[in-house]
Amino acid sequence: MSTSNAHRRRSTCRICGGKALTMFLSLGPSPLANGFLRGEDLDVDPVYPLDVYFCAGCNLIQLLDVIEPEVLFRHYLYVTGTSDTIAEHNLEYAATIAVRLNLAPGDLVVEVASNDGSLLDCFRPYGVRTLGVDPAANVAAIANLRGIQTINRFFNSEVAAEIRQQYGPAKTVLANNVLAHVDDPVDLLRGAASLLDGDGAVSFEVPYLVDLIEGLEYDTIYHEHLSYFSVSTIMRLCRKAGLSIHRVEHHPVHGGSIRVTACPGAGEVQCADALAMVEEEDRRGMGTLEFYESFAAVVRSNRTANLGLLNGLKAAGATVAGYGAPAKGNTFLNYCGMDCGMIPFTVDKNPLKVGLYTPGMHIPVLPVSTIEERRPDYLLILPWNFADEIMRQQEPYRAGGGRFIIPVPEPRVV
Repeated sequence: MSTSNAHRRRSTCRICGGKALTMFLSLGPSPLANGFLRGEDLDVDPVYPLDVYFCAGCNLIQLLDVIEPEVLFRHYLYVTGTSDTIAEHNLEYAATIAVRLNLAPGDLVVEVASNDGSLLDCFRPYGVRTLGVDPAANVAAIANLRGIQTINRFFNSEVAAEIRQQYGPAKTVLANNVLAHVDDPVDLLRGAASLLDGDGAVSFEVPYLVDLIEGLEYDTIYHEHLSYFSVSTIMRLCRKAGLSIHRVEHHPVHGGSIRVTACPGAGEVQCADALAMVEEEDRRGMGTLEFYESFAAVVRSNRTANLGLLNGLKAAGATVAGYGAPAKGNTFLNYCGMDCGMIPFTVDKNPLKVGLYTPGMHIPVLPVSTIEERRPDYLLILPWNFADEIMRQQEPYRAGGGRFIIPVPEPRVV
């Protein structure tokens, strides 16, 4: 698909359909956060608006500039299996689902946006049938090679009907970190609900807007993430999809997420935790435009502070390299204008990214062993949500005098 038809702009809210939409934060023209480049392709690096809007009708925070899913997801460079933190989270998740739903051998567990099958692999001890659905052909192939049956499709209500006809009803449908990625989240949840057997449940995780605001996690805003959810907006979304929320839990993963369990039924939410979280969101003022305008001002201050720190280190003769090549890092690097003159290289454990260049700033991605070879004075940790894990893994670097920079919520040297 050419870049000319890769992008479109919607004019209505993707939950309530309203038009009372106000932009409160612009992160500037930005490349696609996972659009890593080969050296020969550095002159083909399109950018698109990265503007964030508030809906006065339902309070959903969202992007209106939509990149075609075929462009974003058919060939994907993020795999879940490279993080120890995510591996631990997946084991806990599978065990929790197995106990709560009393999974039995032969039950069907379906995961939407199943990536390399890392989560479904954690269900093997329970003897259940598993089925992944993922649009990225390269990542779905990895999952199938691991023995995790994965369909290479974009999930929606039509695909759900096909799955039910071929495989039967599911005991649970999992949808982690995908609801924010789709332009029609109502249809995705309706499709998930239609797959369930009589006592089944949908379980999904999304980054929590409160954590994004509190932690100044603006780098998690990029074109793949079309929506940014509070519990209040999740309640509206579930109600529209014909689901009733039974449980909401907060988890620290990905900088702070909520795990929602919902079952078919359009009744009022009876989950006390959900209602308490909505009350707290209202107390914070999260239903007002002014709340988000204040957030945008702090984002601008963070850019100034990070640039001041790195420019000061450079002026003092210190060397700074990056650690990690996450999508969020590219929002941060491009918004701050940190190119390879400021950060000559970054490193990553993901072999799919090593040897490529970051979109926009064109910083080379090198193997982790480069840290020991080049010994930079500072490592800027771009996947800050895994900072503790990274610093543990890089203890020899720290012991040799190396130091770490964590850029949000305010730049600090560790």
